[in-house]
Amino acid sequence: MGNIIKKVPVPIAGLMLALAATGNLVLSYGSIYRNIFGVLSAIIALLLIAKIFTDFKSISKALTNPVMASVAPTFSMGIMILSTYIKPYSVVVGKSVWVLGLIIHCFLILMFTRKFIFKFNINKVFASYFVVYVGIVVGSVTAPAYGLFAIGKSLFWFGFISYLILLPIVLYRVLVIKGIKEPVIPTITIIAAPASLCLAGYMSSFGNKNMLMVNFLTVLALIMTFSVLLYMPKMLKLKFYPSYSAFTFPFVISAIAIKKTNAFLNSSGNGIGILKYIVKFEELFTVFIVLYVLIRYTKFLLSSPKEKLKVN
Repeated sequence: MGNIIKKVPVPIAGLMLALAATGNLVLSYGSIYRNIFGVLSAIIALLLIAKIFTDFKSISKALTNPVMASVAPTFSMGIMILSTYIKPYSVVVGKSVWVLGLIIHCFLILMFTRKFIFKFNINKVFASYFVVYVGIVVGSVTAPAYGLFAIGKSLFWFGFISYLILLPIVLYRVLVIKGIKEPVIPTITIIAAPASLCLAGYMSSFGNKNMLMVNFLTVLALIMTFSVLLYMPKMLKLKFYPSYSAFTFPFVISAIAIKKTNAFLNSSGNGIGILKYIVKFEELFTVFIVLYVLIRYTKFLLSSPKEKLKVN
């Protein structure tokens, strides 16, 4: 177990987040499926916590890297979602865990801003920057579970405005400057996440919804998701890197967002027939890609130390 903990990389938090979110996605098919994904997510969370307490030095060193530092908030995002698994057993504990996750995320935002935004360098910009600032919208998705709608709305606006600011910068870095090294290429997938996360947050925390906002976020989320899907076959040919975790959450949150939107539009009499087929496709693809990355990560963690060096 000690060797496994030593090999646990910071980016695995993205898989932890995706597994927890996938559990909520498949809840409509039965609570047993939700619980399976929740348990898997909790196991990774415990491995990460053990890593923090037993090898904090390597964690601190990793956070000096802009890619590692920008994916680290997936840990706090995952904590906020996992808190909803605790809520049925204890609202107080669940809410406390949610607040802890939010505090950690805010701390990571401040730390990242000081290290990489105040010392801005376009060559150190990656799609994972969205995780830091837009990722907090996970709080908008989960806040209603504790009746914290006002906080959920505030977190949505912070994330949405951050998204509008970051989008042209990230696209310029990825599409114009390019030069992204192979181990970081999977993080390009994260481009698909922010619009869908904002859509899911908006659908969750806002009672009175503006149809213009719903339509704008829905169209943007679909464009971003399917644009990345077209690039996925090429990225999946890469050898395994810890950044593989980036393949997961963007598709999970897209499926959740479109599923929520489809339900809302149907209930308001504005249903769009094709959306139900898109929801089914995204659900199937999401479960496949999450399980695929889980298997690749499991093989990596159980592999020999020599294999670890190759991946690093």
